[in-house]
Amino acid sequence: MEMRIDFPGGKRVDASFKGFVVRTDQPEASGGANSAPSPFDLFFASLGTCTGHYVLAFLQARGIPVDGVSLALSTTWDEVAHRVPNVEIRIRLPQGLPDETTEACVRAARKCAVTAHLDSPPIVTVRAERA
Repeated sequence: MEMRIDFPGGKRVDASFKGFVVRTDQPEASGGANSAPSPFDLFFASLGTCTGHYVLAFLQARGIPVDGVSLALSTTWDEVAHRVPNVEIRIRLPQGLPDETTEACVRAARKCAVTAHLDSPPIVTVRAERA
């Protein structure tokens, strides 16, 4: 996949790919206008929505209604290390599901490709090229 990253002004940074534009900005406290999610927020949104996709697919494949089903993602912040050491995703499932179905749903959620990349991260290479 190829993405183009542009700087439309202020602290905004946009990613263009596959016909989409994902807009980001920084919070006002970081000099931005808070006009869009920060890249860090989108990182967690990616984790949550990917996990949600696997939960949805699991439930739909078994004919389990998804009305009222949701996921809640929460993080903790380490002030010393300046990073998030823990992410918790809670799946809110309908009442009455057997324990084995609930456990299988959690296993399906763990198959998220974003989570897999966190478990075994890719090597990120950054290099500069002159225009």
